Amino acid sequence: MSLRVVIADDQHLVRAGFRMILADEPDIEVIAEAATGREAVTITSELHPDVVLMDIRMPDLDGIEATRRIIAHQPKINVLILTTFDLDEYVYDALRAGASGFLLKDVPPHQLAAGIRMIGHGDALLAPTITRRLIEEFATQRTPINTTPGLNELSPRELEVFRLLARGKSNNEIATELFVAETTIKTHVTRIMMKLGVRDRVQAVVLAYETGTITPGHNTTR
Repeated sequence: MSLRVVIADDQHLVRAGFRMILADEPDIEVIAEAATGREAVTITSELHPDVVLMDIRMPDLDGIEATRRIIAHQPKINVLILTTFDLDEYVYDALRAGASGFLLKDVPPHQLAAGIRMIGHGDALLAPTITRRLIEEFATQRTPINTTPGLNELSPRELEVFRLLARGKSNNEIATELFVAETTIKTHVTRIMMKLGVRDRVQAVVLAYETGTITPGHNTTR
């Protein structure tokens, strides 16, 4: 089955360009476009797409609030943020609102399609090193929040896995570092997300920095 996509951007040429690129992908179908955040919220509630390509700076309702509203009512929809700059201060807030990752608007066509597939198939942390760098950059500007109850429920091993996950490591990389099977790490990650109440790996990374579980550029806790 094709991944059903909605493109939300206030620039017609941008929407047309993305639609043209994705038209050549047999497993991706653009089902609608939105010129404002409010239109994106309305369209997604009616059409239930798999992925929303969401611009941040749009009139009427910005992409951050639109993302928050979409995820609140339809948590299974994956939002992929589109930004002009890889260190856009608003991207952090968009990830916190529930976005599953981000792409630069000048991304090569094949990477756009690959990113949609990754997000659509549940691989939430798109481009881990870039996403982690962005989160680190803006986490330094924020005061850590109080430790969440779920964090206290993590076992020592789960906390260890959580810290490695927050560093952008894949399940396979974590398994190699801890000398255990990858299936064991998958089980740990599932339990960690349930205890923390996060929807995907991106949200787990954001929470790790916000709680001070890990700090930018270091492997120690605060």
